[in-house]
Amino acid sequence: MSYTIKKLAKISGISVRTLHWYDEIGLLKPAYYQANGYRCYEEEQLLRLQQILFFRELDFKLDNIHKILASNDFDKIKALCVHKQTLEENLNRQKKLLITIDKTISHLTGRQKMQDEDLYTGFEIEKPKGYQQFLVKYSGAIAEDLIGMSKKNDKLDQDALKNIEDEANFVYKQLAKSIDCNLTPRAKEVQILIQKHFQLIGQIHEANLDVYLAYAQLYCEKPEFIQFFNSLNIKLSEFIAKAMRVYAKNNLS
Repeated sequence: MSYTIKKLAKISGISVRTLHWYDEIGLLKPAYYQANGYRCYEEEQLLRLQQILFFRELDFKLDNIHKILASNDFDKIKALCVHKQTLEENLNRQKKLLITIDKTISHLTGRQKMQDEDLYTGFEIEKPKGYQQFLVKYSGAIAEDLIGMSKKNDKLDQDALKNIEDEANFVYKQLAKSIDCNLTPRAKEVQILIQKHFQLIGQIHEANLDVYLAYAQLYCEKPEFIQFFNSLNIKLSEFIAKAMRVYAKNNLS
């Protein structure tokens, strides 16, 4: 069954204006356009819109949603299972918070004494949110290890983080040029750049052998990283991962 944009807006609750915007940015293209230019959507697009809405529930930005859905190894069923698990966890947390509210009201009205630590039951302030939460569940233990490290970036201001990002982007561009110059991952020039990369990682995480190898694995396996590196050089993802493993073996073992 096909739907016009107005019908899809009605059944999904998403405004026509928003659906137009999703089409313009390539996030949700219609199945086809009628001769009069009207957009028509079929089951595939309806399922994609559902995924978009689930990711929005996790506070994802649209560009991140676009990258995930565009990846070659995106698995709809696996993603739905992750969404289900996340919603169940949120539901359980909300139930705990409702109990905390009831206990606090009883405490304040003198009906029931409440332990001080019970005031905070149900709050999970340190729990990863949005993209990090999904990455932990979708990518497995490696991403969880990285996110769970003592994060130095908690103490970094936005300017410091921006400087790290700019320096990292410079390193990536230089590595891309190294590929164009037919250098190998073991080349001295490449390893000097990788050493700089390791130092930048060390400003965010407690950098060690396991952390650096975990990054190398993510760089050549996860779509969001692959897509970024491909924008600089189609071979960069595998190249940088190999160079990182060489550095780790020679300097971190």
